[in-house]
Amino acid sequence: MERPDKYEEVKNIIQKIFDEHQGRYGYRRITLELRTRGIVLNHKTVRRLMNQMGLKCLVRMKKYRSYRGQVGRIAPNILERDFQASNPNEKWVTDVTEFHLHGEKLYLSPILDLYNGEIIAFNVEKRPVYTLVSKMLDQAFDRLKNGETPILHSDQGWHYQMKQYQHALKERGIVQSMSRKGNCLDNAVIENFFGLLKSELLYLKEFESMEHFKQELENYIYYYNHKRIKVKLKGMSPVQYRTHAQVAA
Repeated sequence: MERPDKYEEVKNIIQKIFDEHQGRYGYRRITLELRTRGIVLNHKTVRRLMNQMGLKCLVRMKKYRSYRGQVGRIAPNILERDFQASNPNEKWVTDVTEFHLHGEKLYLSPILDLYNGEIIAFNVEKRPVYTLVSKMLDQAFDRLKNGETPILHSDQGWHYQMKQYQHALKERGIVQSMSRKGNCLDNAVIENFFGLLKSELLYLKEFESMEHFKQELENYIYYYNHKRIKVKLKGMSPVQYRTHAQVAA
């Protein structure tokens, strides 16, 4: 009992990493971050130390449902759960989620690039109107280079069945794909992002108002794209991974 804790210094560093990322890093990312600082530990050891320190993940929240039946054309499921992409702007996924705070609601509509998990465009509105999606599309279109015609996958929400939406995609040569009815696994990557966002932002902070939350939401998306490392991206953030690949090419 009187022996010094050989992991005392490491625990201090783990706590600093955990605090720096506001509790958003689990044991896998902290293991990677430790390695960048020259500390090589097995991920099981890091998990054990975090458990001893009481550093745990938080629960996730139920998603917003935008399905209102068939109000327009239903596109086929082109993506077919093939969530791998070898280049940027090859496969995109999108959906809408809802936040409810202080008696108000806020809706987020992002597009995620399956190449690196980056949020390449997003829009927020107080109501789930069509402009929630159309303004997001305009941002995404600005990312496209000549000849790039990605697949854009969504669920069967009413926004994506509208003629305006489908016409906008067709004009840019974008291939529309939709999940099968009632099958959330067909769009699992964007669902996972929403769960992550809510567990790492909504449940970690106190918000003075909906406007305050909106600011923090925008800050989080920047953090997610530029700073939050991913295990499957070799310990890089989405933007770092894309930039590194472009330099290597």
